[in-house]
Amino acid sequence: MSTTEREPQEQVCINGPYTFEGLRDGVTRAQDGVELLEPRTVPLGGPRAMTVRRTLPQRARSLVGAWCFLDFYGPDDLTEATPMRVPRHPHTGLATVSWLFEGRIDHMDSAGNWATVRPGEVALMNAGSGISHSEYSSADTAVLHGAQLWYAFPDAHRFVEPSLETHRPEPVQGPGWEAQVFLGELLGRRSPVKTYIPLTGAQLRLEPGTVLQIEVPAAHEHGLLRISGAVRLNGALVGEDHLAVTEVGATTLRVEALDEPVLALLIGGEPLGEQIVMWWNFVGRSHEEIAAFRSAYQAEMGFEPPAEGSPLRDHVGAAEHAPDGDDTGGDAGDDRGGATEGGTTERAARADGSEHQIPVPAGALGNPVHGRLRDALAEAHYDDGRMFPQFGDFPPGQAAPLPAPELPNTRMKPRG
Repeated sequence: MSTTEREPQEQVCINGPYTFEGLRDGVTRAQDGVELLEPRTVPLGGPRAMTVRRTLPQRARSLVGAWCFLDFYGPDDLTEATPMRVPRHPHTGLATVSWLFEGRIDHMDSAGNWATVRPGEVALMNAGSGISHSEYSSADTAVLHGAQLWYAFPDAHRFVEPSLETHRPEPVQGPGWEAQVFLGELLGRRSPVKTYIPLTGAQLRLEPGTVLQIEVPAAHEHGLLRISGAVRLNGALVGEDHLAVTEVGATTLRVEALDEPVLALLIGGEPLGEQIVMWWNFVGRSHEEIAAFRSAYQAEMGFEPPAEGSPLRDHVGAAEHAPDGDDTGGDAGDDRGGATEGGTTERAARADGSEHQIPVPAGALGNPVHGRLRDALAEAHYDDGRMFPQFGDFPPGQAAPLPAPELPNTRMKPRG
C-alpha cells in the first residue's frame, strides 16, 4: 500500500508522545497510562479511490516500537465500493506487513515476487535498499477487509536486499479466545518470519466476557487495534477503529471483551530509538537521502532526468535512438514516449489506479528502465554505492507506475 497524498508531510518519527499536555492532535490519554490514537479517514487518491482509516502516524505520536504506519480498511462491498488499485510505487528502509480478514490481494514487486495475500496469512515485504510494488484486490474478491502496517528498519539493516516472505500461523487457543501470531513471539507461539528488530504482530479473537492476560516483554511498547466488538485494554475502553497504546514497563496486557465478540490486532516491539525521516513511501535518515531516493525513482520510472551520480546519465538518449519495437527503455508496443529534444509524454498512474499521459522534460527516459538498457547497466551502481536500478524492474505489459509527489518546500529534519 502507498501513502498517495499529493502533498505528504514530513513525519516526526519518535517513540512516545511528544505533545504531552492533553495529548491532543490525534492522541488522548485514558486510565492506567493507555493512550488512544484516533483514526483519520484517508482516500487513497481522488473521489473514486479506496478509503482507509489511518492510526499511525499521528501528529502527536508516530511510532509504536518500530511500527510507523497502520492503515485499516473495510469491510468494503466491492460491488459498490472501489476495489484496491495501488499502482507501482517505491519503498525504502522499511517493511510492509499485510494482514487480511476477508478478500484477496495480488502483490507484484521488483524483486521478482508475485503472491496472493489471503486471510489469515501474513505477507511481509522487506523494502531494504529499495523496491517497487503494486497491489490490486483480486477480480473474484467481493468483500475486502484488512490492514497494512509498516515498520522502520534500524540503521544497521536498512540497506539489505529486498525480499518477500509469507506465513500462515497456526491458531493458539484458550478459554474463550484464539490468536494467530504472525510476527514475533506471544502466547507460547513464535513466528518464523524474520524481522530486523524485535516485533510482535497477532490477530486476537475473544468471545463475549472473555479476559485474556498476555505476558509481554517489559522493554516493548504495544498497541491494540480494535477491529470489531467492544474491548478494553488494561481497563481502558478502546474506541471504534482506535489504536490503544501502552508504553514500555508493562509485563502483562489485559484484553477484555465486553458483551460482544471481539476481533483485534495486537502489535508491539522494541522502541526503534533512532532518528528517522519518513516522507511519502520512503524512510531515511536525512533530507538529502529522501531527495536522492525520490530522484532515483523518478528517473528510473522515466518521469524526470537522472541526477548527477546516476548510471542513467550516460544512457539517457538510448530510448530515442532505439529502432522501432526495441525494448531499450520500456515495453515494445506500449503508448509511452521516449526521450526527445523537447520532452514528450509518458503513461502514468493516478493515485486511484487510473492512468493518463503526463509531460516529461527533455533528458528523461520517458519509460521505466527495462529491457536492453537494464541489461547494459546490470553491474552499475549510483556514485554513493546504491544498487541500480534502486527500484528494480517489472515485467512488460504492466500498469503504469505512480509518479512521486514534489518534495516539500521546507527542509525535512530527522527526529527522535
